Amino acid sequence: MSEDLKPEWSNPNEPDKFSKLIKRGQELEGQPVTIERNTVFQKRKSMEPTIEALVDGVLSGNRGQLARAITLVESNAEQHFHKAQELLQKLLAHSGKAIRIGITGVPGAGKSTFIEAFGTYLCDLGLRVAVLAIDPSSSLSGGSILGDKTRMEQLSRNLRAFIRPSPTAGKLGGVHRKTREAMLICEAAGFDVILIETVGVGQSEVIIRDMVDFFMLLVLTGAGDELQGMKKGIMELADAVLVHKADGSNKEKAEQTRKEYSRILHFLQPATKGWASKAYTCSSITGEGIKEVWDVIKNFEEKGKSSGVFAERRKGQQRDWIYSLITDQLHYSFFHHPEVKIKLPQLENEVMAGEKTAAAAVDILFNTFLSDGK
Repeated sequence: MSEDLKPEWSNPNEPDKFSKLIKRGQELEGQPVTIERNTVFQKRKSMEPTIEALVDGVLSGNRGQLARAITLVESNAEQHFHKAQELLQKLLAHSGKAIRIGITGVPGAGKSTFIEAFGTYLCDLGLRVAVLAIDPSSSLSGGSILGDKTRMEQLSRNLRAFIRPSPTAGKLGGVHRKTREAMLICEAAGFDVILIETVGVGQSEVIIRDMVDFFMLLVLTGAGDELQGMKKGIMELADAVLVHKADGSNKEKAEQTRKEYSRILHFLQPATKGWASKAYTCSSITGEGIKEVWDVIKNFEEKGKSSGVFAERRKGQQRDWIYSLITDQLHYSFFHHPEVKIKLPQLENEVMAGEKTAAAAVDILFNTFLSDGK
């Protein structure tokens, strides 16, 4: 071996102690020097944590176990269903103490920017904040497209915050069907505020309304005739309308827009009994209006709990949860029925070829599904 492979500071008297010394390998007798053909290498499977380990981890605030618990309830694998339900049952008594806030708005309204500024403000107050950011799903992989965790870089580094991007999985309204369970787990982990951000596509936002206490709608100025473009149905769901990006030269326009929205809200039926929905301005850049938003939410919570509306809404949401799960279970059972799986492609082709009506095909499928009592 050439000595010039060693640096100047190596000790010539102890060459074997220098880690960069390269020596020729020696073959040992009886040891194969090549890999046998058809050798299959398998990745070692990681051990799944037990239910007890997940429960202890969630209750102690372990972020790794919290993430694993949410992954378990989000799994569509049949073998994970009963395990997930057992986990939720054990955590149920520790949930329900957080304030649940839904945030929606048109694309470009700055929902993620607002959540980062608002979440950071809450963390500075000493509160623990969990963000369930609902991303649109890729039609190819099913994964998240927007990646909210990367768009909330500052908040994601805050030790008092936890951000969980979750793909919509094609669910109408942009709300993943497991969001309720993820919210329950975060509450059991001791988070004080749960923020749920929707895609904001304006479709069936009543889904998010039915799982939160306070619902906010973010709007913009300078986007054309925004008042006519905004669906009345979404505004009727909102407990507050926030005119975002109210800073710089846009501040005056934002104030004018706030007044216009307030006038419209005055004529709409309140989203929450006993609460008058109003419009406010805020800026995530300057922080102006962020404190006022939190004051409004705290006032809403105080009034709702004293009047009983808060508890009544929570009970109604639990009832709606039952029917939502029934729908999901029926959907799963129908499309996994062995006979339905065989007949469905055949009937699809007949309908597309004009040989059979869609209603007739559906009738055949349901008769097949119900024929054996399943």
